Amino acid sequence: MNKTLELAKSLISQASVTPDDNGCQSIMIERLKKIGFEIHPLKFGDVDNFWATRGNSGPIFAFAGHTDVVPAGNEDAWNTSPFEPTIKGDYLYGRGAADMKGGLASMVTATENFVQDNPDHNGTIAFLITSDEEGVAIDGTVKVMDYLNENDTQIDYCLLGEPSSTSVTGDIIKNGRRGSLNGVINVNGQQGHVAYPHLAKNPIHFIAPALNDLCLQEWDSGNEYFPATSFQISNFHSGGGVTNVVPGEAKVMFNFRYSTETTKEELMAKVHEILDNHKIDYTLDWHHSGDPFLTPVGDLVSACVSAIEETKDITPELSTSGGTSDGRFIAQEGTQVVELGPVNATIHQINESILVKDLEDLSSIYSKVLTKILV
Repeated sequence: MNKTLELAKSLISQASVTPDDNGCQSIMIERLKKIGFEIHPLKFGDVDNFWATRGNSGPIFAFAGHTDVVPAGNEDAWNTSPFEPTIKGDYLYGRGAADMKGGLASMVTATENFVQDNPDHNGTIAFLITSDEEGVAIDGTVKVMDYLNENDTQIDYCLLGEPSSTSVTGDIIKNGRRGSLNGVINVNGQQGHVAYPHLAKNPIHFIAPALNDLCLQEWDSGNEYFPATSFQISNFHSGGGVTNVVPGEAKVMFNFRYSTETTKEELMAKVHEILDNHKIDYTLDWHHSGDPFLTPVGDLVSACVSAIEETKDITPELSTSGGTSDGRFIAQEGTQVVELGPVNATIHQINESILVKDLEDLSSIYSKVLTKILV
């Protein structure tokens, strides 16, 4: 059994359902201590985090990731027990195998190999690890970044081991992410009998034309890195489930995934303008999940591309697709951020898995990236 596989199995064995770390970070910390890392445990609320460093000069290269996983769901539907890592054929099965305990294991062994070959390396290697990525994400990476700012610590390069790949490990590098903006519209009407519509005010009828305008609105055209901003209605609720009552209110939930061509303020203003033009009696609550970020081709992206080419003999595609990640908190400080990890085909699914070979490939890629940045 290779050491990356062994470590991945140890991490998967811990049922670290968000936000419970359940001992995963202790396993990583013990490995890092043995190769000279200084550990800073950082607990915020019920969330375990840690910041670890080896070296005391710049630049700072940080691996970032999370030990928490989503719930296993119906465990009877799994072919193997979700928290008993099992090898079947060429795959390692278990909750978190791909998202992202396999990536964490590869980071640790890559660093061990790098330090063995380069005990007096330049710069600083760091680990920023949280157990609050799959949940509400308020006491995890964002709080660690506050801690680093308070201590005048600036990360120069950050690699997250999120499962970024699509078909083959290394085929995709996420060098940015779209922003995410959520809204909830509450439309006020007046309940009444459907046979006497003149005595009622139907909120569905009021909001429907406005929603059509929102769906047809072109928010921007995107750019070379980002697709055009998208607007999606995620939930619509009104009425009590009967046919003879005009409802008194309606609720609409929606989401923007937006590019760097627009801002959350511009999106919010345009939504209010469209709703106001339809003379709707409404309230609108906003929740902003994260700004878009982009790491153009530079030192970190080039190092990752070169490491993948040398290890996998493929040239990766740069992409900003998909959901948000904790990279949004780190990139705000001007850090070069990329996500590079295993294939994401089974993440959050029953029978989550990762190719055993991909663990060692990832470890090799990460070690090569360290070498290109710090040697």
